[in-house]
Amino acid sequence: MSRKYTKIKELEPQILAMRAEGKTCREIAKSLELEKKQIVNWVTRHNHEQARKEAGILPKKKGRPRKNAEPTSSEEIVREQTYEIKRLKMENELLRDFLQSVGRK
Repeated sequence: MSRKYTKIKELEPQILAMRAEGKTCREIAKSLELEKKQIVNWVTRHNHEQARKEAGILPKKKGRPRKNAEPTSSEEIVREQTYEIKRLKMENELLRDFLQSVGRK
């Protein structure tokens, strides 16, 4: 029986080690007694975080910013926009290819 809630961040090193061994999400979930969907969601989030780090985008701080907080630098804004444009172009190409394969314009 799978657990309903778990702090998956605590299991992160184990999941990464199992992924490095080449185990599937289903095998990882079974060994950690989790749902497969939890592992799939975690892997997706982890991959997005890594892609943003490689693009040079720093993770945002949690919570509401203070009134006297420093504004984000223009370099950071440009990096985020560049990353978002690249992601949207890729998504657009995928959708275009899908529609062409289905026979729509």
